[in-house]
Amino acid sequence: MHIEKYLNIKTLEQLKELLETKKAAAIKHIELVHNELTVTVSSSDLIDFVLFLRDERDCLFRQLIDITAVDHMDREPRFDVVYHFLSLKKNMRIRVKVPVADGDSVPSLCEVSAAANWYERETYDMFGILFENHPDLRRLLTDYDFEGFPLRKDFPTYGKVEMFYSQERKRCEYRPVKLTKDFREFDKTSPWRAMTDNRHLAEEDSVFDIDEFAKEGDTANG
Repeated sequence: MHIEKYLNIKTLEQLKELLETKKAAAIKHIELVHNELTVTVSSSDLIDFVLFLRDERDCLFRQLIDITAVDHMDREPRFDVVYHFLSLKKNMRIRVKVPVADGDSVPSLCEVSAAANWYERETYDMFGILFENHPDLRRLLTDYDFEGFPLRKDFPTYGKVEMFYSQERKRCEYRPVKLTKDFREFDKTSPWRAMTDNRHLAEEDSVFDIDEFAKEGDTANG
């Protein structure tokens, strides 16, 4: 069933007013759009703001759902670290964003929420964003000697190396990616604009013939 059936937009409006009243100094931007409340704070105010969301009796956002990031490659600061919190007591969700420049760090939330540990490692692994005072900030989804950060927009979609099994050395090794299919290298151009000689695709008759498989079956049976 649709989530809006269980969503009380009035409680989000009241939460927005509460944050604007009690945490105005920490908030850089706040908006309630499409029944979603998003608050932007600076990295220096992050921990204090999250503790307020967790402990304030009108908030009680005790569950950290996710941490990720967005790469705005042509913007400064380049990244937004994005946090999603859930209040089971109040049946509310909130999104918190922290702008961070390339090379800067964000305070770790591991001491506030144990769930932050792996979420922060994943965000570091995919985007290269550092989290201060994280107890074990290692790569999580890629190899420890992996070069680059796969979800940055300047990282090639096909990667930089590929793994293969060396029959000579009897082990898995890496080598530069070799593209063997057409239309794999677009030089940051939209694939739809990069493809050529494809106008005929829209002119082909692709209507499904309901008797097609029956005819094949009859032929097979015959």
